[in-house]
Amino acid sequence: MTLGILKESDGEHRVAVTPDSVSAILKLGVTNVIVEKGAGESAFYSDASYEAQGAKTADRASVLKDSQLLVGIHAPDSATISKLSAGQLLIGQMNPLSHPEVVDQLLKAKVSGFSLDMAPRTTRAQALDVLSSMATVAGYKAVLSAAAQLPTFFPMFMTAAGTIKPAKVLILGAGVAGLQAIATAKRLGAVVEAFDVRAAAKEEVLSLGAKFVEVEGAIDDKSAGGYAVEQSDEFKQRQAQLIHDHAVIADVVICTAQIPGKKAPLLLKKETVEGMKSGAVIVDMAASTGGNCALTENDKTIRTKNGVCIIGDSNLACSTPKDASVMFGKNIVNFLKLIFIKGEYKLDFDDDIVAGTCIAHEGQVVSERLKSILGK
Repeated sequence: MTLGILKESDGEHRVAVTPDSVSAILKLGVTNVIVEKGAGESAFYSDASYEAQGAKTADRASVLKDSQLLVGIHAPDSATISKLSAGQLLIGQMNPLSHPEVVDQLLKAKVSGFSLDMAPRTTRAQALDVLSSMATVAGYKAVLSAAAQLPTFFPMFMTAAGTIKPAKVLILGAGVAGLQAIATAKRLGAVVEAFDVRAAAKEEVLSLGAKFVEVEGAIDDKSAGGYAVEQSDEFKQRQAQLIHDHAVIADVVICTAQIPGKKAPLLLKKETVEGMKSGAVIVDMAASTGGNCALTENDKTIRTKNGVCIIGDSNLACSTPKDASVMFGKNIVNFLKLIFIKGEYKLDFDDDIVAGTCIAHEGQVVSERLKSILGK
């Protein structure tokens, strides 16, 4: 069986599999690995580096034609999917909850699709959880992006010219991205606070040395698999006031709160931004799903009239492409281990991870979670 590695479209600098993962893939039972020419260049991996690990390189048409398995980060465009053959298998991070049209295209083409962002939030699935691995990169880079825009230092400095106070950082959302942002901001010497509606996040926030901003009365749905859920209107009012009070004295606010398949919750209102310090920085990682900040513009960095810098970027992992690609590639390898058992290719839909990530197979949606949301 041949596995093909696709080159991402313009603007995406990562690659789904790096050269160091090629040998691991060949050991699983894959007979050939074909890399689309130039697939790794923007992540600083040359075609020669893939060939040195036993892969071949070819143009896109050949990769699509000759590969039974195809891996990429994002779902291919409709034109590419239309060129695939029934029975081919596509693995990546296709975000089907927000892009159901991709599911429809795969179903129509009778291509099997596995979207690793649909992996269940279990200990066993962590090794292939692309959401967690990419959120780690994004949380780290969000703080560095804020530091680059902030007109003050992050740490406290005691100098002959006087004492410089440390920056105050507020993290909204304490999932993987938020926790990495906390850890990075603490390493840079900031005073850090974090907010999350999930009670389980409190212990993790405190363990990293940050203060937990808690709003009483949150709905904490254990059936949501570790994700945030919609809250009551009364809770949202208390939440808004508390976030406002902490945001207006913060130097940096990192927004990470998202609800899968839904619009991002609005946490920073226009009035709050208008009350923030001149020179303060907001990094909104939920920009692509509406943003946690009312003034966020997706894929843009803007400055408000009162001098607040707002960075709208939901693809921060793309800005650290080399290591992000290494992590994504290892997620792919760990998934392949589930469908290559003792060197034999087998789709075991009794495996909750295989079934949960399968968004299309033989013209049917397999993922129960996706079926319930899309009604298929």
